[in-house]
Amino acid sequence: MADTAPENTEPQEARYGFETRAIHAGQEPDHSTGSVIVPIYQTSTYAQHGLGVHKGYEYSRTGNPTRTALEKCVASLEEGKYGLAFASGMAAETTIMYLFSPGDHILCADDVYGGTYRLFERVLAPYGLQFSYIDMTDPEAVRQQMRDNTKAVWLETPSNPLMKLIDIAEVSAVARERAARVIVDNTFASPYIQQPLTLGANIVVHSTTKYLGGHSDAVGGLVVTSDDADYEQLKYLQNAIGAVPGPMDCFLVLRGVKTLGIRMRAHESNARKIAQFLQEHPLVECVRYPGLPSHPQHDLAGRQMRSFGGMVSFQVKGGFEEAKRVAQGTHLFLLAESLGGVESLIEHPGVMTHASVANSPLAVPDNLIRLSVGIEDSDDLIRDLATALG
Repeated sequence: MADTAPENTEPQEARYGFETRAIHAGQEPDHSTGSVIVPIYQTSTYAQHGLGVHKGYEYSRTGNPTRTALEKCVASLEEGKYGLAFASGMAAETTIMYLFSPGDHILCADDVYGGTYRLFERVLAPYGLQFSYIDMTDPEAVRQQMRDNTKAVWLETPSNPLMKLIDIAEVSAVARERAARVIVDNTFASPYIQQPLTLGANIVVHSTTKYLGGHSDAVGGLVVTSDDADYEQLKYLQNAIGAVPGPMDCFLVLRGVKTLGIRMRAHESNARKIAQFLQEHPLVECVRYPGLPSHPQHDLAGRQMRSFGGMVSFQVKGGFEEAKRVAQGTHLFLLAESLGGVESLIEHPGVMTHASVANSPLAVPDNLIRLSVGIEDSDDLIRDLATALG
């Protein structure tokens, strides 16, 4: 099947600011009606003028105008040339992994989303891909663990759920020495906070379910790259594998992206206040938030990130039972998986999002609680946590 959908690139002339691009990139008014909002092209196929002669679209697995708008917009926000949308973040990750062959080695950070570990170890490793997990907070450790067959370095920063930071520029420099790709899951930060491609990474992946969508009403994933060859291969795989989002989900994520900048500022303002409150609470053992001077990579956060984000994790005194009591004791913080929505969420990673890493080297502390801080009134959120902590 020919793939002749419009090339997903942004003009190279002088660029607008982030918030302007979030609203306008890839989203020119509809040519036929003047609609200022990209329409939901709820169609599976497109009429052709003749055999193989069409208007840029032929089948919606291959390309859809609503999806194209989302792909162009997020690529622009990540300062990349190409964006590719998928049905979920895990669909995006799986498609990326088809860039590699049995026998290839991927060096992965030792704190990543539990679903990523599950994909790597329980789905892909049996097919011959090799994975190892190390603490990448020291870029020299990355150099020491590179093998002759290492083809990629996979990382999250801030990491999920321990909020570790990894120096993207330093790790990218090490990987380039061995011609290995650097793949960054930028879901926790969002492109508003950091843009890994500008720091040397090759591929950025997002769960658009989270901050990009921002309203907990759509599931999706997105990959951004500026490498022409990787784009061509990923575009082929996107169509061949077919794990693509529907136009309604693309529309919802694109709607959310328009307010990403203003939402991230509100998320961070609340998260900073909550982190400070937790740090002073007598029942809290430690707080993990890049915006706190006590964070071991606070200086790196100041260099690498535009701001510190809305994710906070903390450990309570008293072990698992105390963490369970607190996680189940909030009212405004809803006990739920996921993150990045306007509403605040609380979860226990060891039981919920990271259950798949239990009894592995990536297991998380059993007294750890993760917060996705929403944009509600900060005083209300602090009172809610204070009541739960007791």
